[in-house]
Amino acid sequence: MGLARFTTLALFYLCIATPVLGQRRMVMPAFLHAGDSIAIISPSSSPDVRTIEAGCQALRLWGYVPVVGRHAAERYHGFAGTASQRAEDLLWALRDSTIRAIMCTRGGDGGVQVLPLVSAGEFRRHPKWIIGFSDVTALHSASVRAGVMSIHGPMCHAIAANGAADTANVVLRRLLQGQLPAYHAESHPLNQHGTAEGMLVGGNLSVFCGLAASPYDFLDIRSDLILFIEDTDESMTKTDRLLHLLEVRGVLGRLKGIVVGKFTKYKHPDNDFNDMYDMLHEYLQHYNIPVCYSFPVGHSRPNFPMIEGCRVRLTVAPSGTDLVFLRP
Repeated sequence: MGLARFTTLALFYLCIATPVLGQRRMVMPAFLHAGDSIAIISPSSSPDVRTIEAGCQALRLWGYVPVVGRHAAERYHGFAGTASQRAEDLLWALRDSTIRAIMCTRGGDGGVQVLPLVSAGEFRRHPKWIIGFSDVTALHSASVRAGVMSIHGPMCHAIAANGAADTANVVLRRLLQGQLPAYHAESHPLNQHGTAEGMLVGGNLSVFCGLAASPYDFLDIRSDLILFIEDTDESMTKTDRLLHLLEVRGVLGRLKGIVVGKFTKYKHPDNDFNDMYDMLHEYLQHYNIPVCYSFPVGHSRPNFPMIEGCRVRLTVAPSGTDLVFLRP
């Protein structure tokens, strides 16, 4: 068999692809099997060593082989090493053919520092599941912008601390094995009813808004987008500014639907809004699209895994919200 034909067949079985923009294709990385290796890296803030050890133990119980990155436990001004060291671990995890997925130890801050040191081609040439949330949203955005799906979900600390029976952990484990999730969430009085299909992107609002108009911004993808948002320890005033940033960029006007996750540890300004959802609804109600509130994703339990870059069907009805991930 010729090399070109072998490479084509290998790529076909490695990943599943679905059209996104014209000739561009969104890649779904290969799912995992028992005995596969998962890289453990720290692209953002420095984790506690016990967090890494506990995460590794949990992955072993799941049947995987955790491989800890060289700089995963480094400390440099609060980050897990310099930007170059953190990028080195990410590049190793992407390029090493024995690694089948990448799990981050924690979020925090600093993920954006890594992006200029890792070209979009690295994500595209080595499509692997990158798992994490919070500041890891920066990596998800870069991966999706490069055309590769990613998993916004529990990291080392959560899979170890919350236990094997935790709902989000169970979903993540099944997702890595190839079972795409379908969620039902309780109704919320501010929900805007309707049904939409589109490509899901999102995560930590302050992180992905910080990537606006950069080469790593998944909101620059001109496709039917459904956006999910969450945040923690950010004021209502800042969230208001970020929402208007999305508005003036024209993002809100072209969304097919919005999933509002959990907003935690935020400060109330001196205004008449009851809470963060009340403030968001003040603006989102003017868009004729389905919007659901209090979806279980973000910095609280449960934090359901979300496949960034995957096509979904969002149904917001009086009986509750259904979010179904669709196979290519």
